[in-house]
Amino acid sequence: MIAHSVNVARKASIPSVSSNISNRTPVTPTPLHPAEPSDLRFNRLRPSIEKSDCKYTRYFGRYVAREAIMDEEYWIAAWLRAEDHYEDQSGDRYVESFKRKFASQEFHALKKRCGRQVGEKYTCFVAVKNDDVTRTVVNSVVGTVDLCVRHPLHGETYPAEPGNTPFYSRIYQPDQPKFGYLTNVCVAKYARRQGIASNMLLLAIDAARLDGAESIYIHVHKDNLPARRLYDHVGFKMVDMDGARQSSDLCLLSFNSMH
Repeated sequence: MIAHSVNVARKASIPSVSSNISNRTPVTPTPLHPAEPSDLRFNRLRPSIEKSDCKYTRYFGRYVAREAIMDEEYWIAAWLRAEDHYEDQSGDRYVESFKRKFASQEFHALKKRCGRQVGEKYTCFVAVKNDDVTRTVVNSVVGTVDLCVRHPLHGETYPAEPGNTPFYSRIYQPDQPKFGYLTNVCVAKYARRQGIASNMLLLAIDAARLDGAESIYIHVHKDNLPARRLYDHVGFKMVDMDGARQSSDLCLLSFNSMH
C-alpha cells in the first residue's frame, strides 16, 4: 500500500546541514500592480508543520521540504527565481525593478499552473526552516522546485525544452506512461551548500513516483557544472537523444523511478 504522505530521511546519502540556520531576512518586495487578487500578507506567521496538512514532506537537518500551500510561499518561490535569473546582473541600476516585474509575473503564472490540473499535475515544492523560532512565512522559505507529471504529448518522445512546446501538439497520449518534469530549482544564496536542493529533488522524485511517473526529466545548461554534479549525485543520467532536435546550450537528464 502506498502511504498518503512521503516522510523520508536518507541521512546517510545527504550532506550534513549546519546547526545554525540563518536569521537573515530576505529581501521580498511586494508585487508590482497585481493583475489578479491574492491572499498575500507579508506579516503572516509560519504555521507549524503539523498544521500545514501537506501530502508530501521530507525532513532533513533543521529544514523540511514540502509542497507550497500559501500565497506567501508561492511569492517567495517566484522571488527566488527572479534573483536566480538576474544573479549575474547585480550591477545593473534597474535590476531590482526587473526582478520585481519578473517575480510578479511568475507568481501569478505559478498559481495558475498549480491550480490548473487538467491533463497534467503541477506542484511547487518549497524548503522551509524547521525550528522553534517565531518567523513569518516569507522569512522561512529557502528553496523551491517545480514538478509536472503528465502523459507525453502527441509526437513527443522526450519533454520539450521550456517554451518550445508547439501549440498544435497539446494533445496528450493517455496510452503512454506518465513522466515527471522538473524545473526552477532555486536555493537562496545564504542557504546554499546545505543539502537543500538535493532533498527537494528527492522529495519531488518520490512525489512523481506516487503520481505514476515512470521517468523523471530535467534540462540543464551544459556549462552549469555545479548543477550537473548535483543531478549526478541525486541519480540523474544523460539522455541519449538519438538525433532528436535539442538546444546546443541544454542537455536532458533522466531519473528512472522504476529502479
